[in-house]
Amino acid sequence: MKKVLLAGGAILALATANGQIKFDPSIDTAFMNTEFKLPASPLSTQVLFIGGVDMVETTPTYGNPGGQKVAKQWHDFIGFTPDNATGTSDLGWVSVNHEMVEQDNLIGDGGGMTTFKIKREGDSLVIVNQTLGDGRSGTFFNVDFVNTVGETGMNCGGIVSPDGRIWTAEEWWQGSLDPAFRDTADFVVGTTTPAGFPGFNGASMTKVENLNYMVEIDPREAKAIRKQYNWGRQPFEGGAVMPDNKTVYLGTDDTPGLFTKFVATTAGDFTAGDLFVFKHDATGAHWVQIDNSDFTTMLHYADTAIAHGATMFNRLEWVTEVNGKVYFTETGRANPGSRWADDMAKGGVFAPHHVNRATAQGTTPDNSAYVDYYGRVLMYDPATDEVTVHLAGGPDYATSPAVSAYPAIHLSNPDGLSKITINGQPYLIICEDLNQTDFGSMPAGIGNAACEIFLLDLSIASPTVDDLLRIGITPVGAEVTGAIGLPDGKTILVNSQHPDGSNPYPWNNSLTVAINGFDKNAISILEHQTADGFTIYPNPVSRELRFSEITDAAIYDNSGKRIRVYRNTQSIDVTSLSKGVYYLQNGKGNTYKFIVE
Repeated sequence: MKKVLLAGGAILALATANGQIKFDPSIDTAFMNTEFKLPASPLSTQVLFIGGVDMVETTPTYGNPGGQKVAKQWHDFIGFTPDNATGTSDLGWVSVNHEMVEQDNLIGDGGGMTTFKIKREGDSLVIVNQTLGDGRSGTFFNVDFVNTVGETGMNCGGIVSPDGRIWTAEEWWQGSLDPAFRDTADFVVGTTTPAGFPGFNGASMTKVENLNYMVEIDPREAKAIRKQYNWGRQPFEGGAVMPDNKTVYLGTDDTPGLFTKFVATTAGDFTAGDLFVFKHDATGAHWVQIDNSDFTTMLHYADTAIAHGATMFNRLEWVTEVNGKVYFTETGRANPGSRWADDMAKGGVFAPHHVNRATAQGTTPDNSAYVDYYGRVLMYDPATDEVTVHLAGGPDYATSPAVSAYPAIHLSNPDGLSKITINGQPYLIICEDLNQTDFGSMPAGIGNAACEIFLLDLSIASPTVDDLLRIGITPVGAEVTGAIGLPDGKTILVNSQHPDGSNPYPWNNSLTVAINGFDKNAISILEHQTADGFTIYPNPVSRELRFSEITDAAIYDNSGKRIRVYRNTQSIDVTSLSKGVYYLQNGKGNTYKFIVE
């Protein structure tokens, strides 16, 4: 349990003829959840896809006939492709990455991916039955990599283009071939059309060199299309295609992490174009071109980029575009200095915010004493050609506070990043993936990494963690990842990855969840959400004030005078109250401010 403060952080008291109202700011909230927990609000969860339980339709693979196999676990990235066909009520196709690497005769060795189609019925989503062009019929479909582009790696983040094209990121760096890959024969680019690129078809590489790319897939037909050899071989995590459908920004989960840009020659055709790495201190444009026509250079992209003086970040994760600006997470790492030192000697330069942080700590970024526990959300503005810190993680602690002193909102190691537009207002969706549970990432004595998911209103010019709206906490042991908003602004899809096996079913499996109800005044309610989970809404109110649970309640005016008492109710009529500020005290003795308009 944790104690957190209500807005204002002070204990207020109003003297009245009826005694005192004590506005107690301390609230209890559980850290150890055994299922996905939401704040009390109109939001609700709906489980869509369960790894290790739901069956996926497979293609003939490794000489075995097509059939069915239980889906892989470790759900990570979620992509969404709208169905814009005339006359359909279907929303579109969902693509889910599986970061788990294992051998499988039907799904394929390595990682994997599953696609399915959804439509909306009332306030819920429904899985749509499909028949694909290759004859597979059902609801969930394994993405065929083996017969198209070769096996795939640890499928982590990815890209969703403005027109719904999907790329999966083969993230964890493969220096040598994982034992899960049984086929060790060299791979020849273009042996399966259209796997390659002009100038690259026929090039041969070792099996391990055919891993760690962005890989485009077709979610409608559940098959891979091509590996983006011309974007370089990197431990990819995220990326974003800009509205011009030519420019792609890419991030890599590494220390140093590199910020990369690809500009296609022709809009929509990503097989030809120029590749650049970000160098913040470059003269003129802050981008240095890397020769992506040379296959050897693409196999060793990071070495070449560092030799060109690339700016070094501390584990870049997901990337998204909103209103022409590029937001990306830098998840941080406790002691990046030792990892950076060699690359600095080879030509890499530190991002300015790391130089500033290290200076404040009395050290330098390449020193093992430099710490970067919490990470941040960065923003690149193409208009200024600059990367700045948009939202810093924290608050920063040398040692973890006691549970009773832990803050209401704490952001540690932002990872997944996406967007949703609700009632015309864009929000970032930020997912945590805690690197540690000490140093304030969790309260003292709490060993469980309770990962949380937040919304951030992008109309706030200089946000802090206090501006975050928490919309969920994962089950024990799980990472929250893959969150993406559906175009109608009603639902966020999110994954609960690798939860504790002792959680109750289905929360003991990796699964894909829909959080529904964002069209039901949820944002206003979340903005007034108190950390004990008790909510009053709408606020401000003109007719009926509703509660998140049945309670006894007393209403006090702004002078502290008790004016009404209610028993065992979940709503009250305020139409007879004059406009102004009032206070509600619930049956637990906690007090909440509301406004009648």
